[in-house]
Amino acid sequence: MDKRNALRAGAVTAAATLMMLMSSPAMALVRDDGDDPGPGMGMAQTIGLFVVTPLVLFAIIAGLVMVLSPKAKKK
Repeated sequence: MDKRNALRAGAVTAAATLMMLMSSPAMALVRDDGDDPGPGMGMAQTIGLFVVTPLVLFAIIAGLVMVLSPKAKKK
């Protein structure tokens, strides 16, 4: 039974790998009708949006959890 599960897992993994290799990202280069990208973002905007903003949100949520947790109220 163990051999059968290993064979099944191998087949699923091989099929998933083949599907990923066969799907080509070349279609992403073709522009669609109505596609209207905006102007590019600068480095500071990109870092602010994808690095600073998540860190600030994490800090706010973590702070609220620590302040509002039941253990903090017992002290």
